Amino acid sequence: MKKSLIKIAIVLGVVLIGVFSFLYWGVYDYGSRSGIVIRVSKKGALFKTMEGQLNLQTFGALERPNAMTETFDFSVDKKDEVVFQQLKDVSLSGERVRLEFKKRYVQVPWRGDSKYFVTEVVRSEQPNAKKERTNPYRENRETPTTQL
Repeated sequence: MKKSLIKIAIVLGVVLIGVFSFLYWGVYDYGSRSGIVIRVSKKGALFKTMEGQLNLQTFGALERPNAMTETFDFSVDKKDEVVFQQLKDVSLSGERVRLEFKKRYVQVPWRGDSKYFVTEVVRSEQPNAKKERTNPYRENRETPTTQL
């Protein structure tokens, strides 16, 4: 009887460790978001985490825009100090960037305030240069001239 209880406890322990490991280290989603970084900070009383906020600049694409739909809150892993420094730099410059992120299954206090973790900051090549827009469907044809 005691041997079967010990076996059940061991199996239950292994299952719980497996579920915790999956939820803690598992990645639910990969993606990117573009906008302007408006806040970057290290915060927390007991656990210091690196947090930030991105203004998505939807320009009226949403029917009822408000502060919650226009921003994207994210965290940065403690090991990614380079990413955190890049976020600080682009928040001061005000340039539009693309943030590559991964979304974890659970949010834990010692990791960050969000399930979204920025892994890379992609800056534009020329942040202040205006790009000329062209229509790829329109061919550059010269207007035929009629001779009289």
